[in-house]
Amino acid sequence: MREVNLELAKKLIEGAEKEAQNIGVSMVISVVNEGGNLVAVHRMDDAWLASIDIAQNKAWTSVALKMPTSNLADATVPHAELYGLNTTNNGRIVVFGGGIPLVENDQVVGAVGVSGSSVEHDMQVAQAAVDVFNNG
Repeated sequence: MREVNLELAKKLIEGAEKEAQNIGVSMVISVVNEGGNLVAVHRMDDAWLASIDIAQNKAWTSVALKMPTSNLADATVPHAELYGLNTTNNGRIVVFGGGIPLVENDQVVGAVGVSGSSVEHDMQVAQAAVDVFNNG
C-alpha cells in the first residue's frame, strides 16, 4: 500500500496545478495522509487566502468521512438528514465539492482538497490530482 508522503504529494499537486492552469484559475491544493494529517499545501500565485483553510478542510473531510465532499451537498441542506453537519468537528467539515479521497485496494489512504474557484472547477482540479494517484 502506497504511503501518502511528500514525494507523492508533490506529484499530485503538480497534476492539479497543471489542470488549474489549463482552466486559468489560481488554486490552493492540499494533500493529507490517511490520518488527516497535512502532508503538503500549495498556494498558486494570487490564489485566495481563504482557500488555504478551505482546501485543507476539504481534504480532511474526505479522509474523515471516507468520501468526496461533493457527496455531502444534498444531505446537508436545510431539512435534510445531515443538516448542520458542517458545524461539527470545530467547523472543519466541508459540505461542497473539492475534496476527494485517495483510495487504494478499497482503503482510503489520504485525500486531496482544492479551493479557489467555483465548486465545479475545484472538483475538476482535485480530480486531476486523483487521476495522477490512480495512474501512478
